[in-house]
Amino acid sequence: MKSIVLSLALLLVITLTGAQENNTELRTIFGSTEGKSHGGYGAVMINYSEIMDRDALLIGARGAWVVDHNFGIGLGGYGFMTDPQWDNVLNEEYQVSGGYGGILVEPIVGAKSPVHLSFPILIGAGGVAYNQHWQENEDNDYDDENYEDSDAFFVIEPGIELEFNMIKFMRMGLSVSYRYTSDINLSYRTSTLNKPNPNVIGSADMLRGFNFGLVMKFGKF
Repeated sequence: MKSIVLSLALLLVITLTGAQENNTELRTIFGSTEGKSHGGYGAVMINYSEIMDRDALLIGARGAWVVDHNFGIGLGGYGFMTDPQWDNVLNEEYQVSGGYGGILVEPIVGAKSPVHLSFPILIGAGGVAYNQHWQENEDNDYDDENYEDSDAFFVIEPGIELEFNMIKFMRMGLSVSYRYTSDINLSYRTSTLNKPNPNVIGSADMLRGFNFGLVMKFGKF
């Protein structure tokens, strides 16, 4: 019995000694940056969404500084374009296009695991236009692109990404996000009296909705 007690006491002393040797970092009330890892990445995104009840393609890019593997901060943005549809008022094919971008913050959970989650949040502003679709004419040239109206907006887009560590400097992820914007005000240049709201193009929430896509990151994580 005495030998067991002595063995346990010796094991406790060794453990405490090792912990003291390994825990040489100075701790303060506000934490310490000593020993933390710093990295960064650049990424490209390809997303699908619906805008004004039309299929929309969004192509984006972002870059972020990564602190201690678990938090990123940087900049990001998207350009978007819907499929063209016939406008009965203008008697031409028109589409919705534009872009937005801003500050990115990204908590990352379990970054060292082969499969993990991140929670990017984009906060910024953008612009949208209702414009005529490019059309090829008889001379194989392209007509000038005309827009009926445009507007600026504020945007906040929180999301979640399921990430896969492919190789040391590359990650791929599946993403879902929700794009919330301020109200959009687009209108026809001339009054269209045959409509309930004569000059309105789309609804005020036409840009609000989900994005579904693929993200590819390259860098030091």
